[in-house]
Amino acid sequence: MALFEKLKGELVDIIEWNEDGSDTVVWRFPRYQDEIKNGAQLTVRPGQTAVFVNEGKVADIFAPGRHSLETRNLPILSTLGGWMYGFDSPFKAEVYFVSTRQFTDLKWGTKNPVMLRDPELGPVRLRAFGSYVASVTNARRVVEQVVGSSKSFTVDNIREQLRDIVVSRFADLVASCKIPALSLSTSYDELAAKLGTIVAPDFARFGFAATQVLIENISLPEEVERALDKRTSMGVRFQAAQAMEAAAKNPGGSAGSVLGLGVGLGLAGQMAGAQVPPGAADGPPPLPGKAWWVALDGQQNGPHDLSELAVLMAQGRVGRETLAWKQGQQGWQPVGAIAELAALFGSQSG
Repeated sequence: MALFEKLKGELVDIIEWNEDGSDTVVWRFPRYQDEIKNGAQLTVRPGQTAVFVNEGKVADIFAPGRHSLETRNLPILSTLGGWMYGFDSPFKAEVYFVSTRQFTDLKWGTKNPVMLRDPELGPVRLRAFGSYVASVTNARRVVEQVVGSSKSFTVDNIREQLRDIVVSRFADLVASCKIPALSLSTSYDELAAKLGTIVAPDFARFGFAATQVLIENISLPEEVERALDKRTSMGVRFQAAQAMEAAAKNPGGSAGSVLGLGVGLGLAGQMAGAQVPPGAADGPPPLPGKAWWVALDGQQNGPHDLSELAVLMAQGRVGRETLAWKQGQQGWQPVGAIAELAALFGSQSG
């Protein structure tokens, strides 16, 4: 009897998991000779679920709290073990603790480009990446279908499987959403919400849920981005040319519109790397004193010195709103906005 009492005292009487905050999803409690003392105390902390397994079958499941392991709260295990009328002897069972906390900042990204037929760009290849948050919602299913007989199971053991689900469903989503590639960046939140809904059934098959899915970036191939940048640059220069043509046809336009034209021309010149008027860069530098160019009849006219500009002003061909430029000046500006040239109007009136 004394020997039996001694052995009985060595059996497990406290079952708990002091989770260390790692990425462990499931942890199997180590048992002494596979036996648990009748009346043992089970402590399940918040964010955990305890699953009892008997001969490979899930029996009883315990929510957070403190539980005394007796016949009345082990109905399934007692029946499987033949103890439906109560038992005092030790019993055998595997105890798995399952973490139900949220596992955050899990990354996903396309290994290979996703093919998309865009209405504007034609066939394009997209790459995307983001993150998601996952948690266990069905401890029974995780133990039965994912963990098996492993002593522990971490999020790394299933990370790749969950990531592949997200990537696969993202490819289906972006192909069916009919959003132009150039507009996808404004629809990240909308697409992420739909993606979370789409992956939900796949995650549920493993006992998990995607509590949040984020899309951080969707990008085009570098060569396509370079082509788009070039097209944008050409568009700006074309608009600037149209603005000059319109100004030439409307010499009586407001100073504000002419100033806007000057800004447009300055921007186009910067994008093209120009520091002098087109056509003048290949010629010799201006003669000493002849530094000014003006826009006359839609053409660049010059270079002129101050006396020549004064004559043009007297003839009415150059006014305060006429655009002028010289090397070193930041873009074309109205004559009236350039102090050196505006002074010529004052000298004429004197």
